[in-house]
Amino acid sequence: MDIILKYFPDLTEHQKEQFSRLPELYKHWNDQINVISRKDLDQLLERHVLHSLAIAKFYPFKAGTKILDVGCGGGFPSIPLAIMFPDVEFYAVDAIAKKIKVVNGVKEALGLTNIIAEQKRAEKVQGKFDFVVSRAVTRMNKFMPWVRNKVQKGAYNGFRNGYIFLKGGDLHEELSEVRNKFKTHDISSVFEEEFFETKKVLYTEVL
Repeated sequence: MDIILKYFPDLTEHQKEQFSRLPELYKHWNDQINVISRKDLDQLLERHVLHSLAIAKFYPFKAGTKILDVGCGGGFPSIPLAIMFPDVEFYAVDAIAKKIKVVNGVKEALGLTNIIAEQKRAEKVQGKFDFVVSRAVTRMNKFMPWVRNKVQKGAYNGFRNGYIFLKGGDLHEELSEVRNKFKTHDISSVFEEEFFETKKVLYTEVL
């Protein structure tokens, strides 16, 4: 837990308990359904939980915000963000049923009431959200058409509704393939661990 408290010292006792339980819960589920590599499982709080929480450092969401997590895998970034923002509504989708089973198992164990997880392709999601978030799912030119009409216009949070991605490496070519203009944040500017040296938070507002 030290690595989470290092950057988020003002967590409630309940949040601390929820975050502290994540390693045991993901180990339990990973033994049944392999959704995280064994190497990453040993570094879960840094490589998955803290990585997901990088979004919170740049874009703190207000209560009542509605967020769609596309390709959520085992629940990243939506599970850590749902703990961090208990009054924000999360809808997490993934096309693979076993991954959603893990998300729902972790959600139920932690008593998270602000996240719904379903096996569903992004194109089939109904309704409008304030933000779409995603973590290294696919290239932007393939991803953006899936979610193009999922975000409603507005600026309830003090920054315009839009799309927020966690990605790494050299993104110049990939970003040039889409018409959206992205704001790029280096995660290394807020987290000092070596793992984050090439990791970024990308944001673009709804067009």
